[in-house]
Order: sequence, then C-alpha cells, then structure tokens
Amino acid sequence: MPLIDSHAHLDFYDEDREEVIRRAYVAGVHTILAIGIGEGPALMHQALEIAHASTGQPDIYASAGIHPQEAAKADAEALDKLASLAADPKCIAIGEIGLDYYHVENPEPSVQKRAFLAQVEIAAAAKKPILIHCRTSELATPEAKEKYGDADAWEDLLTLIAAYWIPYELGGLMHCFSGTVEQARRSLDAGFYLSFAGNLTYPKSQSIRDAAAMAPANRILIETDAPFLAPIPHRGQRNEPALVTHTAGTLAALRGISLEELAAITTENFHRLFPTTA
Repeated sequence: MPLIDSHAHLDFYDEDREEVIRRAYVAGVHTILAIGIGEGPALMHQALEIAHASTGQPDIYASAGIHPQEAAKADAEALDKLASLAADPKCIAIGEIGLDYYHVENPEPSVQKRAFLAQVEIAAAAKKPILIHCRTSELATPEAKEKYGDADAWEDLLTLIAAYWIPYELGGLMHCFSGTVEQARRSLDAGFYLSFAGNLTYPKSQSIRDAAAMAPANRILIETDAPFLAPIPHRGQRNEPALVTHTAGTLAALRGISLEELAAITTENFHRLFPTTA
C-alpha cells in the first residue's frame, strides 16, 4: 500500500526538485500535498504550479496560504490572490495558517489573529479544509518570551477555531502536531486530523508519541514537512518526501500495527479529509 506525504514544501527545492519527486515515488510515496506558502504571499502560487505540472507519479496536490510569520503581508491584494488560488480544483486546502509565538521577529499576536481569521473566511467560501501551524513561545528565546508574555498560541488558536471555524464543519489538519495529549484531544474535538512529522522519531518527543498513540485511527496522517525535520536516522540532513517512510514506521510501531496497515489507514484518512483527491 503506497504512502501519502500530507505536507511537503516542494517549491523549496530549486535544483533537484524532479529528482526529489522521483525518489518519493520509488520509495512508495504516491501522493504529496505541496504546501503553498512560498517565502511569503508573493510566491504562494508556486506549489499549485508544481501540482499542475505533475505527471501523476506521484500525484501532487497543493494548498495555498499565508504563514503566521508573514501575517503582516496579509493585505487586500494578498487575500484576493489567495481566494483566486483557493478556487482552483488542485488547491485542496488553505494553509499552512495559524499562530506562531516562537520567534521574536514574528508579527504581534493581534496581527497574526487578523490574518488567520481572514484566511478562515476564504477557506469557508471555498469550502476547503485548513492546515494549521501552531507554535507557542514555551521553548522560545528569552526575547520571544518577553515579547509574548503569557500569551499561549495553542490556547489562542483553539479559541479562535471554536468561535470562527467549527461552525463551518469543514475540518482541517493540525500540521506537524507537536502539542500535548490534551491539546490533541481538543483538536480532535474541534474536527481536526493530526499529522505527524519526523520529530515523532526524536528521543525527546515523548509527548508527541503519547498523542500519536492516543489519537483515533481514523484521524491520523503522516508528513515530512520537507525539507525540514528529517526523521531519524536522517536527522540534521535535508528532508524529502521519500523519508516519510521512517515516520510511518515509527507511528505504526507506536500503535502496534504493520506498516501496510498504517499506510492503508492514513491513505483512507487523507482521501476522507480531502474528498476531491479520492
């Protein structure tokens, strides 16, 4: 049973993208969701261009969105562009969007929240799920902790989702889930799937593994977040979709099932969340 990489930044590969895509297919990764944030709104269309150029080996779909680090650029022009991209059938989700209180240079929370809510409205109009990025300041630098104070990205995000997203009943995906079991439960209750990346394999990621073991089988996915977060035994190297097999193996072992069963489960889940891909 082939695997699906539910989150990869294919547009971040400049010189060997076609080789990266070919290696993914050879490794058994037959579907990739290319994330369309670019290096800011001016480039968020690139993932969709890659998806349209796909030969089907693997199948490539795209998202589009404005990352919270770029929230200050979510002006009328950028949002109009996003709405246009969202209308494309190959664009199956809006994201990654959310809140990030990790870097001191990120926009103020109020700016991030406005950008998030504006994109939620676009997703609702397009009737497409959202891909969530959430990173709090708990492990950030002292400067970031001083800037964000007691603000908690998870708490803020789940509050916004409850008020402004759940009513649409369109669901979404917690990309690279790195929260606690309690945050996982609240995300599931809000209608989200949990996607696990290479950090699931890291020795200090026990809380992520606990969440991965707890989550219902029908609400889990796997991803690379390539070119970031390469799994063990490739940690520290450039990641790529072919390496999602390592994360899949770890998740299967955590849940006491075979890799083949894990592949079947996550494939079914992906097509349920993104029905136009089935």
